[in-house]
Amino acid sequence: MSEQNHEPIDLEAALGLPRTTIDALIGAVRAQQPRALSELAELVAFPSVADPAQFDWQHSRDAAQWLLAHLHAAGIDDAHTVDTVDGSQTIVGHAAAPAGAPTVLLYGHYDVQPPLDEALWHTPPFVLTERDDGRLYGRGAADCKGNLVAHLAVLRALRDQFDGLPIGVRVIFEGSEEQGGGGLAAYLREHPEDFAADVMIILDSGNAATGEPTLTVSLRGVADLTLTVDTFPVALHSGQFGGAAPDALQALIHMLDSLRDERGDLTVEGIDATQHWNGVEYPESQFRADAGLDPDVQVIGSGSVADQLWARPTVTVLGIDAPSVVGSTAAVQGHAAARLNLRVPAGMSASAAQDALVAHLCKVAPWGAQVNVTSGGTGEGFAADTTTPAYGMLGAALSRAFGRAVVFAGSGGAIPLTNELSERFPDAEIALFGVEDPAAAIHAPNESVAPSEIEGVSIAEALFLAGLASRPVAAG
Repeated sequence: MSEQNHEPIDLEAALGLPRTTIDALIGAVRAQQPRALSELAELVAFPSVADPAQFDWQHSRDAAQWLLAHLHAAGIDDAHTVDTVDGSQTIVGHAAAPAGAPTVLLYGHYDVQPPLDEALWHTPPFVLTERDDGRLYGRGAADCKGNLVAHLAVLRALRDQFDGLPIGVRVIFEGSEEQGGGGLAAYLREHPEDFAADVMIILDSGNAATGEPTLTVSLRGVADLTLTVDTFPVALHSGQFGGAAPDALQALIHMLDSLRDERGDLTVEGIDATQHWNGVEYPESQFRADAGLDPDVQVIGSGSVADQLWARPTVTVLGIDAPSVVGSTAAVQGHAAARLNLRVPAGMSASAAQDALVAHLCKVAPWGAQVNVTSGGTGEGFAADTTTPAYGMLGAALSRAFGRAVVFAGSGGAIPLTNELSERFPDAEIALFGVEDPAAAIHAPNESVAPSEIEGVSIAEALFLAGLASRPVAAG
């Protein structure tokens, strides 16, 4: 990302804290860092993938118990697990606010993506390993266990500096976010009291570039669907029937090809794909490096990279049911299927866009092919109000922690819980940041985190929470 000049900030005025308190708190957080990195190694060692088809639930249960013990030691005495409808466990905790102080919700998730092909990892995925570049490698190191150890370090530093937590704290550490978060969403609807707070900190994103403090102010909404295409009951001999028999696989390819034009822009009737991003840019050269694109491969779409990732809708083909190349026979296929993932910008209805996508696919199906669509769940997008007092304080804290002016960025990903919290608690201020950076390779082999990102995020969060305690902010 582009370099920006750091404007000096009157941190004492911004946070309402004396310089001695600021300096002492920063020192306390930095003193916590060796312990935080040691804890990260312990937490990464739990293969807490919330999919019992791939990993035993016991790994997740063990990770939850580890977190409970560390939350208790950090001052969240009533932290406990709750069983959710998807089989996962969410960690819920509360420390009451001192008189006149606000309450802050601290969110993170301890489940991780599966490691995928372990042969592609340069080090074991569940062994946190420092490599020559100084980064720490392991599944979940950035997404999202690095954020959890940052929360723990902040709680301990605040408790030590103020002889107890100076604000009210609610903790929600989710156990199935990577599998859609349906369990926590159901729990929120049934137990909103466990989430109620004046300010909500979602540590599940990251900086636009390593060392560049970033607040994520926009999340795309998400919807999934699976479609099947049928033309005849069984595969037919390609010599005897090919040329006249309508190939279901080719019909599916035709339908998927209709989703984009020659530039790569989305072309689904009823879904606007012309929006522009107003905020920090994502240079194409940086995107190409982050994505590992071959020099001859084009970046698609007519807008900027930031437009495509943060402001516009997109459809991704997640998977196709078709004969594999190895073992395939000379046959015309009568059945094919695909799973699609739709992402929409904040302000666009995910469910309405999902309906438009279904209508488009049915309309463009050729040759009278029978199309059946199963719509998955939807999660709406989120746009933060960056004009609130809390955002000003948090921006100052992040700038002090990283020594650079804070920037605003979007996220192409979705955190459905964020929008649900916004709808349930419209007066709460919600902020998203975290320890990820473009080099983190979350969801891919060789995921990693920079220790400096954990330290910076920890310092920023600690300063922000201390500032809230000294000068409570009215939500809204």
